[in-house]
Amino acid sequence: MCVAVPGKVVEVNDFTGKVDFQGNIIDVNMALVDAQAGDYVLVHAGCAIEVIQKDTADEILELFAELESLKYES
Repeated sequence: MCVAVPGKVVEVNDFTGKVDFQGNIIDVNMALVDAQAGDYVLVHAGCAIEVIQKDTADEILELFAELESLKYES
């Protein structure tokens, strides 16, 4: 199974950019998307693969948090 993680674009320079993943700023290949600073993107294997709405990013992060909490249930 492949998982793409949402993040907020903080900087774009040609085909690369910096994306904020809950406070962690990571260099990402931006060649596949037309994103600007402030946009939200899905990132897989170091590449932004889709521009998404903030609401969608929030929903995905909530689902990840829910999955994380399930692993601690008995």
